[in-house]
This record gives sequence, C-alpha cells and structure tokens, in this order.
Amino acid sequence: MEVNYLSILVAGLAAWALGALWYGPLFGKMWQKEVGMSDEDLKGANMPLIFGSSFVLMCVMMFGMVPALLMAHDNISVGHGAFHGALFGVFFAATSMGINYLYQRRSIKLWLIDGIYQIALLAIGGAVLAAMN
Repeated sequence: MEVNYLSILVAGLAAWALGALWYGPLFGKMWQKEVGMSDEDLKGANMPLIFGSSFVLMCVMMFGMVPALLMAHDNISVGHGAFHGALFGVFFAATSMGINYLYQRRSIKLWLIDGIYQIALLAIGGAVLAAMN
C-alpha cells in the first residue's frame, strides 16, 4: 500500500476549511454560546497555534483513514470515500464525543454542532483521499 502524502495534506486542508466555515459564519455564535465563550475570550486566544495545531490533528485523522479506505477497495470512488468517512464520523468520532459530553453534562445542541462537524469533515476527507489515491 503506497500512501499519497499530498492527499493527506489536501484532505486535512479541506477539513480545516470546513471548520472555518462551520465555526465561523455557520454555527460560530451558537457554538460560542454553548461553550460559554465571549468574543473577548476568543480575542485572547493564540489563534495561530490553535489553527495550526488543529490542521496537524486533522492531517493525523486523514492519515489514519488511508489504510481503511485503501484496504476496503482497490479503486474507491469519491462517493464511496465520502461514505466511508461519514461512517468513521458516525461510529467513532461523534459517538466518542457524545460519551464525553454526557459525563461533562454538555448540551445536546453542542454535541450536534461538534458531532455533525466531525461526520462532515471525515466525509470530505474520505472523498479527497479517494479522489487522490
């Protein structure tokens, strides 16, 4: 199995871009309210460190999906890659977050914002990985 490292970077970047939209204009204010952060809290954050670290972590996630996608199918389609990515999101990422959120007594609204984002980012990542591998 040969890994296309460029596909991992592109998939990570696509996931990161989705996050910029998701936690920006789409659900940013709702997310802020659910986690109890003010605009001032966000201004005091080291955003280059947060953005850079999140990009690296997303690339690690994409790297982890490569063997499963390539072992499942020799010539996986973009749609099938997205489907497998979404399954990873549903069965692993969102459920794991849900368990943590239950113990942390977080709202279902926050879990939906974060969990659906995880499903979407893994679906996009799976599509990119399938297209480029």
